[in-house]
Amino acid sequence: MTVSPEAAPDPRGDVPAYPFERAPGLQQCPMYAKLREEEPVAEVRMPSGDHAFLLTRYEDVRTALSDPRFSRAATLEPGAPRLAAAPQRFKSLLNMDPPEHTRVRKLVSREFTARRVAGLRPRIQAHTDALLDAMEQQDPPVDLVPALAFPLPVSVICELLGVPFEDREKFAAWSSVFLATTSRTKEEMLAAQVALRDYLAVLVAAKRRRPGDDLLSALVSIHDEDEDRLQEEELIFLGISLLVAGHETTVNQIANSMVALLTHPEQLRRLRETPELIGNAVEELLRLHPPGDEALLRITTEDVELSNGVTVPAGSAVLPGLSSANRDGAQFERPDELDFDRPVNPHFAFSHGPHYCLGSGLARAELQIAVGSLIRRFPSLRLAVAEEELRRPEGMLVHGIASLPVAW
Repeated sequence: MTVSPEAAPDPRGDVPAYPFERAPGLQQCPMYAKLREEEPVAEVRMPSGDHAFLLTRYEDVRTALSDPRFSRAATLEPGAPRLAAAPQRFKSLLNMDPPEHTRVRKLVSREFTARRVAGLRPRIQAHTDALLDAMEQQDPPVDLVPALAFPLPVSVICELLGVPFEDREKFAAWSSVFLATTSRTKEEMLAAQVALRDYLAVLVAAKRRRPGDDLLSALVSIHDEDEDRLQEEELIFLGISLLVAGHETTVNQIANSMVALLTHPEQLRRLRETPELIGNAVEELLRLHPPGDEALLRITTEDVELSNGVTVPAGSAVLPGLSSANRDGAQFERPDELDFDRPVNPHFAFSHGPHYCLGSGLARAELQIAVGSLIRRFPSLRLAVAEEELRRPEGMLVHGIASLPVAW
């Protein structure tokens, strides 16, 4: 693992470096199970050199995601602990606490509705079918990432927001750097932040001159016309959040889901034979193999007591371990098994509480359509390489499979 060269030296050599070394394939790093059992509130050293408390049990993670004493806004304060070498100090919905967060989210939710997502389903299916048609014309093996996992979410988010599709390679490159933890330098991260801000500012100005029926145009109208309006900075960074999160997580989750299914042939066969299970299957794949390990960093505003009587002092950085909580045996029976019959599945793949993912409905629609269509179209689909040969990106807030060769 590469650690930022600007990270301060650690005076305590016994504090483990975070993020942990990634296990091969889709396996979770064994450190998480060890910490859940032995030290569920564990101090770690982040790439910035700052320390944080990593939470690995379900109840503690739920507390950190929903309790107002765990603040996102406090991460913007000068000198606040940070995860990566480059700070992300801008007025985004992701960096707000109630009541400001409540105000902005209410405005966005008014336009980013279940009805708008439902209206996109035929377009998601059409994009998927076109990509699978093109894939079918190729000689296997075919890399599923550029064939389906990347272009589908990018096409959908471009259509939803009204972003020019021809800009996809440009904003995808910025997004990748924007979400880096240790894989890029501080200067590269800051440059990507500026590039995305400038790009969205130009796009917002274009929507103001010539609005369309897309989501970004609707948000511009809220900024310009609504009494409880969005501020310009809020609008621009809201656009960045929707653009980046709206494709990066789904790209990775499509790849994770397909690797999980292709390495669990009995579950794959059952899903093919019982396609109505696709909703349950997507939820279970999100639980077991989410596109990220931790939620965004929080700062405690006062002392908080958590597992085993551990008190996290005020002003501490906290990393809620989403993927670890999703495998907590106190919450999920047989937590490491892929089980499409779980009667309830309160996983944290989309977070929890005030910052629950705005785009969860869209992501679910894309995953259900992409996975369901793919396994239906290619009944003999299989991995074209051994599972242990699959590479997983390092040093990122989100992670999937870098390359996924398949054959049929």
